[in-house]
Amino acid sequence: MTGSTERIHLDDVAMTPFLRRVTVFSSGGPFLEGYVLSIIGVALTQMSGVLHIDNHWSGLIGVAALVGVFLGASVGGWLTDMVGRKKMFIIDVASIIVFSLLSAFVQNALEIVILRFLVGVVVGADYPIATSMITEFTPRKYRAYSMGFLAAVWYLGANIAYVVGYFIEGIPNGWRWMLASTIVPCVIILLGRWSIPESPRWLMSKGRMDEANEVIKHLFGADVVLDDEPAVKTDIRKVFHGQYLKRVLFVAVIWLCQAIPMFAIYTYGPTIMNAMGVGEGRSQLLGEIIVGTFFLIGTIPAMFLAESWGRRPLVIWSFAAMAVALFILGLLPHASIVVVVVLFGIYALCAGGPGNLQWLYPTELFPTEIRASAMGIATAMSRIGTVVTTYILPAFLSKHGSTSIMIIGAVISLAGFLISVVWAPETKGRSLTETSSTHFAGK
Repeated sequence: MTGSTERIHLDDVAMTPFLRRVTVFSSGGPFLEGYVLSIIGVALTQMSGVLHIDNHWSGLIGVAALVGVFLGASVGGWLTDMVGRKKMFIIDVASIIVFSLLSAFVQNALEIVILRFLVGVVVGADYPIATSMITEFTPRKYRAYSMGFLAAVWYLGANIAYVVGYFIEGIPNGWRWMLASTIVPCVIILLGRWSIPESPRWLMSKGRMDEANEVIKHLFGADVVLDDEPAVKTDIRKVFHGQYLKRVLFVAVIWLCQAIPMFAIYTYGPTIMNAMGVGEGRSQLLGEIIVGTFFLIGTIPAMFLAESWGRRPLVIWSFAAMAVALFILGLLPHASIVVVVVLFGIYALCAGGPGNLQWLYPTELFPTEIRASAMGIATAMSRIGTVVTTYILPAFLSKHGSTSIMIIGAVISLAGFLISVVWAPETKGRSLTETSSTHFAGK
């Protein structure tokens, strides 16, 4: 301490090792979703023959976790706003460990469906928990980078799942080890989260001013302050009125338009790659790893562009490029392996824009007392379409082929472009107090 009377707002503090730790371990939820939704695509290629899984059960297994995410995000956001970020932060990951362990001992397709659903519930609950934690601790200057990291680790989790699948794919009962392997990252994440305190913004929103100030003083020093805000009761109904309803619909739609093609690629990636002539077995997995790497890389320039270019142009032009890439894939049914991978790569690189902003926008556009609820609702709404799509995809792929799927994905991306042109706000450089106000126009 220097003895200076100058005060620094929490929104303007420098990045510290603690804040980096909050970002890294809060990102565990998206990492786990990317992992569990992708590892099942690899495991299905092995377990299908052992458990006699047809298209019906394959669709149910693929969609079970997404239905769970829908429920978990819906309820988890509200619980996080009610009881706090910290408690949910720990309970959530501990539950995933239990369900992942049980997955190693399933005996039939129904048991797989049930456990995948339960894993989805707790993974979905982590969306509003993690995003609220990062947003409420991170200074405005670094918010886009932190949320971009959140998006990046989803793809990292998916890629690691394919790497794990690549090495386990050839061993007997390897699919059991694949499903149980989620335990390893869960333990690491749980240990990292244990010492992270409650969000001071949440404490302040509940009228617990002394506790909030104590957390800030302990972490940043006595010169750092947070605006005194009146305690506000969490009322989830606020999300469905006026400007907040428009905002949650916008976030849900762009999330939906980005997620439907992406989940199709990740959940049934090996099957789609085979249908497009990329190969079978490990060749499919290598193709998926390459495309997944493009998804991961695409989040990096999006982190910087969100701050330099702005949120609004980034989401608009990313969707436009994504639509073009998928249209070309759909119009070239007999393209070479190189062309297929390149076009998938272009789509994946451009997906980093809306991929990052679907995390960032909801945390900036809603106040503390309903931030997690709004994030959970947006997540849940986005999963309605992905649940239906993932269930019908195996049969649709068998009947109509992969090129039709690419055309549909292009149309969905085009819809994301149009809704962004009409509704996307610009929140770059603004404080959370300003962007979460009902008076904020964002243009």
